[in-house]
Amino acid sequence: MLDAVVLAGSPNSGPLRECSKEVNEALITVGDRPMIRYVVEALLQSECIRKVVIAGPSIIKEMFPDEAVEVVEANGTVLENLIRAFSAVNRTRRVLVAACDIPLLTPGAVDDFVRQCREDDIDFFYPIVPMVEIKERFPAITRTSVKLQEGTFTGGNLFIINPEAVARCAPLAENFIYHRKSPIHLCRLLGLKFVLKFLVNRLSIPELEKKVSELLGIKGRAVVTAYPEIGIDVDKPSDYSIVSAYLDRPA
Repeated sequence: MLDAVVLAGSPNSGPLRECSKEVNEALITVGDRPMIRYVVEALLQSECIRKVVIAGPSIIKEMFPDEAVEVVEANGTVLENLIRAFSAVNRTRRVLVAACDIPLLTPGAVDDFVRQCREDDIDFFYPIVPMVEIKERFPAITRTSVKLQEGTFTGGNLFIINPEAVARCAPLAENFIYHRKSPIHLCRLLGLKFVLKFLVNRLSIPELEKKVSELLGIKGRAVVTAYPEIGIDVDKPSDYSIVSAYLDRPA
């Protein structure tokens, strides 16, 4: 079983401000509860997760009196908060990292992703979701996507990371995190060859894995998941409206 970290330090200062006046994005109510509750409950119900550490404001601890949840005060960049949260997990094993804004996440989606990430020599597993899965289950949702040789994919919001590898790639990783929703910017980080191949839809998953691993100095692997819940985050008002309506539906 793995420990999990939920990144919940982002202030509500972006587009979601028009949907909620909460100070922190993780506390914005979607459906009938704060976004972070859906994520943490899915992790706690997973068969593959031992404990959950939240990097966020201390007030979040009041929502989770369960001893399996620990809160580490977030006070910095995404990467700085992640490293701070690693102090509360078992650093001898890989750690699952989740965004706080994926309220559609299910225990089954978590279990499937973890079970696909069994290779011992990989430092970083990153999920990619076929857009056909998104459109089939959630046709109104729009996602940033990339057309590769193997199909059209959007990035997921769960990761499995070797904590010991983070320090080796921290400076470049910050850049990748900052540009994570802009495929063309990410390709620019990889070099002109990748920009050109991206523009003509000739990039492949193995090419991207190899180049990113070389740049970051770690071994990475893309994992194709058929669970669209992993690829749907709430970061703009249109997402908020669609996901709220879905969560408000009768069971």
